[in-house]
Amino acid sequence: MQLNTVKLTNFRGYQGTTVIPINEAMTGIVGRNDFGKSTILEALAIFFEAEGAKADKNDMNCFRLAEGESQFEIACEFDELPESLVLDDNVETTLAEELLLNGEGSFEVVKTFKATTSGKHDKIFIRCQHPSEEGLNNLLGLKIADLKKLGKECNVEDAVADKRVASQWRQAIRTAVQPLNLTETLLDVDKGLSTEGKSIWGKIQDQLPTFALFKSDRESSDGDAEAKNPLQQAVKEAQLELQAEITALEKKIEKSVLDVAGRTLDKLREMAPELANELTPRFKDKPKWSFNFTLDGENGIPINKRGSGVRRLILLNFFRAEAEKVVVGSHRNVIYAIEEPETSQHPNYQAMLMKALLNLANQENRQILVTTHVPALAGLIPVEGVRYVTKNGDGVPIVKMPNDDVLKEASESLGVLPETGIERAKGVVLVEGKSDVTFLRHATKSLKEAGHIPMSLDEVGIVPILVGGCGSIKHWVTLNLANDLGVPWCVFLDSDVGGDPAQVKSILKRKCEVEGQGRAFYSTRKREIENYLCPALIKAKSGKVVAYTDNCDAKKIIGKAVGMKPDDVIDHFWPLMTAEKIIERSIYNDGKEEKSELVELSVEILKLVE
Repeated sequence: MQLNTVKLTNFRGYQGTTVIPINEAMTGIVGRNDFGKSTILEALAIFFEAEGAKADKNDMNCFRLAEGESQFEIACEFDELPESLVLDDNVETTLAEELLLNGEGSFEVVKTFKATTSGKHDKIFIRCQHPSEEGLNNLLGLKIADLKKLGKECNVEDAVADKRVASQWRQAIRTAVQPLNLTETLLDVDKGLSTEGKSIWGKIQDQLPTFALFKSDRESSDGDAEAKNPLQQAVKEAQLELQAEITALEKKIEKSVLDVAGRTLDKLREMAPELANELTPRFKDKPKWSFNFTLDGENGIPINKRGSGVRRLILLNFFRAEAEKVVVGSHRNVIYAIEEPETSQHPNYQAMLMKALLNLANQENRQILVTTHVPALAGLIPVEGVRYVTKNGDGVPIVKMPNDDVLKEASESLGVLPETGIERAKGVVLVEGKSDVTFLRHATKSLKEAGHIPMSLDEVGIVPILVGGCGSIKHWVTLNLANDLGVPWCVFLDSDVGGDPAQVKSILKRKCEVEGQGRAFYSTRKREIENYLCPALIKAKSGKVVAYTDNCDAKKIIGKAVGMKPDDVIDHFWPLMTAEKIIERSIYNDGKEEKSELVELSVEILKLVE
């Protein structure tokens, strides 16, 4: 399941019901300090019962409390629902067949909290379109014996293939009494579900996403350390990936113990049959699989006792590692929520963390939520994921979805500015990173000097501008300024072909968006610009032999071989590439003849100012 909406009712500063749509990949909650950004993440932590998160009676909106209201709510809607799930007796059904979806076709869980107490929720409801007729409005709450009785009254016995399966009885009964009168219902998972049905709610819960919140002000206690938290989340994910094996082991243990219990009762029956017949063996609780992970520093000093900057660096690299991990095993969605990633970090690390988060957001079964008020980071958030938190005239927090007016308001409020240089440009190439600027400028300069193209970008006034990725807020601000100034623009990105399929899909989406605006979109034929470097040149300059294909991660391979950061590879080696080497490394065959990709690319970009 994937989170698609959060609804806050009378929670802290949010009065009434505020709906916050969540993007399928990255949601950036931006706005000024103390406007209610962190409240959204903390509400989700309470909803998902994240470690250390619990509701407090002070979470009740004071104005609504004064008006006589006595509870607040946190509700979540989910889509990307499982095609089928087993709720009872190993027979597959669906949430739709069980009439557990709301009017929008989503699965919605509502948790209510009393204004007078702190701690866990008071009630859990499923908001759904459910039958209102007496006898049909609580089918999920009926035990198998009661379902059989009702089924006989409805004359559906012949329609039930396996009479031991509750879900088949429910489906046959609903079919027999069509049309059903469905109304919006808050189905209480305690009162609306029987003892047998409680396992139904447990099985549904197993389908919900897992949630991890990394706050900017996490305390440094041994039990809840920021440095330790990412590793604990890694433990949870490892358990999810092995859930099938864990479940099989649990069943094997249960079978073994129940066998002992059964034989014990058989012996007891020989001596006291009445007592033995009163006893039924069962497990009171599922086994707890607990692993407590941490990191120890040098000299025995725990990492969580180090400075906040060190602990945040660990968090940064946790996300970088996650972004590179191939997601296998569990298909359960994981939501990472990180509050103010800029805290205690150098601006370079801030940008690295945001890039890691963006990469992670492009993976399957991952959603990222981030709050920030720093212009440099807010500018990197994809436009479609922006949620702008501000306040209305009464000082009540409101959440605005992105459109041109909202993006203008948000960018002005936060101070997101376009890259400098656009005012003097006659044309603009929007690129993702500083290495792309080096790549384009040196390529056109070298090719012009060798006579392969008429002019370089600098000579005709075309400026490569770093916007951190097509589709970001900074990209939006920059291209709007370009349009206002009447400056033509295009986009150049790595294709990432052969890399993460989700990232390739994202790039193709951007291509459609840019070309839909009548602008040119260019991407590399090879995976990244580093794949165009000449291995012989690297050997000549560094003494290291490197081997890489057109579609492998050349940046990482080269960086590791020569002992430098992968992001510095282009800036170090590309200015040493001659025009002949540039052409040689960009030759391709279109089926008729050999052509130089980078010569063609340069010529096409120069057409911006014709």
